[in-house]
Amino acid sequence: MKRFFVTAMLATAALMAFGPGTVGAEDLEPLKIDLPEAFAGGTPPDYWSKTLEPEQFGERPPFLAPRGTALLSRDKPVSAGASPTVGNLKQITDGVKSYPKRSVVELPAGLQWVQIDLEKEAALYAVVLWHFHEFKRVYFDVIVQVSNDPEFKTGIITLLNNDADNSAGLGAGKDPEYIENHRGRLIKTEGAKVRYVRLYANGNHLDPMSHYIEVEVYGK
Repeated sequence: MKRFFVTAMLATAALMAFGPGTVGAEDLEPLKIDLPEAFAGGTPPDYWSKTLEPEQFGERPPFLAPRGTALLSRDKPVSAGASPTVGNLKQITDGVKSYPKRSVVELPAGLQWVQIDLEKEAALYAVVLWHFHEFKRVYFDVIVQVSNDPEFKTGIITLLNNDADNSAGLGAGKDPEYIENHRGRLIKTEGAKVRYVRLYANGNHLDPMSHYIEVEVYGK
């Protein structure tokens, strides 16, 4: 009975996320996301802000997506506003999510973006983002947008924005800052039909560089 109740709650939440009339509860299933090994150690970051959410522990609740939702971003082309200072952009979609530094792509100081080309339009249901998880960090001005315009001048949908003071110039966001971990950040995309995913960041609480280990985009 308890298991049925939890499943029903998850299905109701998913229906609310995808909107009325778009998908039935019987057409949803938990999205399978392969997680990297967690780093054994780490202390809370020496950082606080009024928008920092409490650190998340334990397993992430299952995310329900329409049946047939699959990983679309594996080995897809990645571009950026600046050349990496460490690693290469293709690592961002290569499926390697481990915490050692050889998995990390580092971008120069300041506001930077990376962009994934899915190579064709698709209905998206989730983006999962790993900046860094060898130890705990908080990244600034994390903004995730999608569009069918590769220049991101038109048709922009903002999925996440924790730039509370609009320092990135893309509009003030209301999403919280958060502490990185091996589970990554799951961002709902609610079936947006697009081709391109662009992600911004502006350094972290330890240094001015932005980092990516992996970005996964799920859809149909």
